[in-house]
Amino acid sequence: MTATVEFTIEPFVEGALGPHVRAAIAVAEEAGLEVEVGPFGTTVTGGTQAVVATASAVLGAAIEHGATRVSLQVTVEHGVG
Repeated sequence: MTATVEFTIEPFVEGALGPHVRAAIAVAEEAGLEVEVGPFGTTVTGGTQAVVATASAVLGAAIEHGATRVSLQVTVEHGVG
């Protein structure tokens, strides 16, 4: 089973990743998850247990580094991976 967490972290600054976004991405990368940064959000993909366990740390890192709002969407796909 695989899971994907898509998160959008505010405040949003066009063309620049603030420290709140960079901290969240670093947490996901340190967990060994696949990270894809898009224009409006970041996607983290990996095994379901790893993604779910890391989602809380991503949220915490973003808030700790100045996020004013974080939106998360989790998708779990059975039979994949």
